[in-house]
Amino acid sequence: MAEPQLDALRRLLRSLGLLRTRKFGTYWFATLLSNLGFWAQQVAEPWLLLDLHASAFVIGLDAFMLDGPQWAFTLLGGVLADHADRRRVIAGFQALQMLCPLALVVLVATGACRPWMVIVLAFVVGVTDSLSMPSYSSIVPSIVEHDRIPAGLALSSIQFNLSRILGPALAGALLASLGLVACFAVNTASYVPFIAVALWILPRGKAARSSFDTRHPFAGARKTLADRRLRGALLTVLATGMFAGPLVTFMPVLVREQLHGGAGAFSVTISAFGIGGLAGAAFVLALDPARDHRIRCTVLAIILGALVVLAGFDPWLWTLPAIAALAGAAMTTSNTLANSLIQQTTSDELRGQAVSLYMLALRGGVAVGAVATGAAVQALGTRGAIVADGAAAIAVQLAIARSWHRA
Repeated sequence: MAEPQLDALRRLLRSLGLLRTRKFGTYWFATLLSNLGFWAQQVAEPWLLLDLHASAFVIGLDAFMLDGPQWAFTLLGGVLADHADRRRVIAGFQALQMLCPLALVVLVATGACRPWMVIVLAFVVGVTDSLSMPSYSSIVPSIVEHDRIPAGLALSSIQFNLSRILGPALAGALLASLGLVACFAVNTASYVPFIAVALWILPRGKAARSSFDTRHPFAGARKTLADRRLRGALLTVLATGMFAGPLVTFMPVLVREQLHGGAGAFSVTISAFGIGGLAGAAFVLALDPARDHRIRCTVLAIILGALVVLAGFDPWLWTLPAIAALAGAAMTTSNTLANSLIQQTTSDELRGQAVSLYMLALRGGVAVGAVATGAAVQALGTRGAIVADGAAAIAVQLAIARSWHRA
């Protein structure tokens, strides 16, 4: 085996060794269980809306309500992560969020559920997620060594994509045997181990990482955006979420209404996206964390745009999972490399706000893309809107790269 390949193998094995550490390993498995429930609901919720005769625009609005609050509350969540007790922030907001799938259990079981109720509950989840996610995303850099931050983030991405594979498969089995209500019940229960681990893994009491300046509460965000390298990474992630994220949001519409597939075909396609993401995250584990990966990040984002275009033109149900798998690999690798650049470059005192900008770019972009694509579906049809998204992704990523790679 050649020396570069041996080096990559050593980096991969050393990175996997993080799973054997007590704190990171426990955190990784608890988060996996939590995300299994999340993805089970992500499969069930659009299917519930279709059963309630909701339009494609309403499905896009539901996705916006989940991710749209990022624009209003994520920076505040970053301030909380930097200046408040992260332990209480995570436990409090996640406990409140747990009540939303519990409410869906009751509403669906009693037959009282209406589309507007689903949307309101998605908004509550979106708000609580926005306020707690920067604290949650700051956990990995706080429990691993600095030079192992990229590995920790890549392993977290592996966990997320593994849940994206297993969660839809679990949802498909639950839908076929117990119905929609079981998916929401599983998601409710999945919050418990994560909250317990967060309370254990983070230190008690307020962690004063930096003094709070009431005159300039978002100084950390401004400092992050002033760095051209970090700004380029954030813009790349924003474009990825805005123009490629809708492919996942509108996958149930594409499968059910355009390709005439059922819930099983939808869960297989979403699982394929997760398999691709799993492969992409594993690829990041083998990369040298000391190298500059901006070009690789951009190239993969452009390839992702091309795959979105291909998905829009795809006439066969059986080829869609393969396209989804490649798209998952490209999106995960590109976003993980951008996230690693941001978290390695930022000090712990400002990491909460830097992470909040990353989450705002990723999920806020998905929210805007969902609503815009939902509106475009009315004029262009589902396929036309997805093709337009992919073409825009390619053009915008090329424009961002011109400045970012010279920084």
